[in-house]
Amino acid sequence: MKFARYATGQERKNSPTRRDFGLLVAAGLASRALIGAEDGQPARPLKIGHTGITWGNDSEAAITDIANLGYYGFETFGNVLEKWETQGGLRRVLDAHNLPLISAYCSFDMMDPAKRKDELAKMRAWGDLLKKNGGHVTVLGPNGVQRASYDFKQYKTNIVESLNECAKMLTDMGIVPALHQHTGTCIESRDEVYSVLDAVDSKYVKFGPDIGQLQKGGVDPVKVVKDYLPLVRHMHLKDYSGGDAYLGYCPLGQGKVDIPAILDLAAKADMQGKVMVELDPSRNMPIPAGETAKIAKTYLQKLGCGFRS
Repeated sequence: MKFARYATGQERKNSPTRRDFGLLVAAGLASRALIGAEDGQPARPLKIGHTGITWGNDSEAAITDIANLGYYGFETFGNVLEKWETQGGLRRVLDAHNLPLISAYCSFDMMDPAKRKDELAKMRAWGDLLKKNGGHVTVLGPNGVQRASYDFKQYKTNIVESLNECAKMLTDMGIVPALHQHTGTCIESRDEVYSVLDAVDSKYVKFGPDIGQLQKGGVDPVKVVKDYLPLVRHMHLKDYSGGDAYLGYCPLGQGKVDIPAILDLAAKADMQGKVMVELDPSRNMPIPAGETAKIAKTYLQKLGCGFRS
C-alpha cells in the first residue's frame, strides 16, 4: 500500500487523500489549543522525551539528567544498546532512574541489495535489544552518502524495497518503524523525503521527522509534517539557528523553527513513540548538555507541555 497523494476517477471528486486529511486536521489545531488553554487544561498535553546524543557516549549522565528533569522517555542508538549488553544491559540504569526507553536510532544500508540480508539481520538484532530494554520504536536512519555525487534516482527502488522489507520485519516483531530523514544520507532533501514516503508501503513504513534537520536543509518543517501527518509516529524536536556550536542547532526556542506549530501538529498525530527533544553535540559547546535540556523543558512548559514531577 503506497501513501496516496491523489485519488482516481470518481474517488478524486468525492474522497480526500491522506495528505488532504492531514491538512484538514491541521486546520483545526489552533482552535483546539485555544480551547484547552481557556478551560485551564494544558494547551499541548504532550509527554516529551529526550535523546541522549547531546551527552555523547555518556549514557548514564544522559539518563540521570533527563530523568531528573522529568522527561517522559529516552532514546539511544542500536549500537549503544549492543555495547551495554556486555555490561549487563542498559535497562538496569533506566530502571534505577524510573526512565523508560522509548526508541533507538538504527542506521542501515538502504541502497545496496547485496548487503540487504546482513543489514536486516543487524536491524533484527537491534530490534531484539530495543524490546529487551523496554523500547518499542526503531528510528530508521538512512546510510551516509557523498551528497555531491549522489544520484537519488539511481537508488530509489532499492531504498524503497529495503525500507518496506525492514519495516515489515520490525512491525511483525511489535516494533514501530519510523523513517528519519538525515543530512548527509541517501534521504536528505525535501524531494527525496516526499518521493520515498509516497512510494513506500505505508502500512508498515511510518515517519519520524527530524524537525531541526528539515529547517537546516532549507525546508519548512511545518509543511512537511502537515503533509505527512497520517504517517507521523515519532519525532526529533530540535531548533536551528545556524550558529557555530551544536552543528548549527541550538536549545529550543532560540532558533528559527516554529516550535508551537510543530507541537500542535504532534498533538494530533498518532504518536506511538514520542516527541523527543534533541540537540546535536559539538566541540566547545557553550552550554552543558544538562543545561540545554533544562532550557528546553522551561521553554516547553511555557507552551503548555507537562513534565513528570
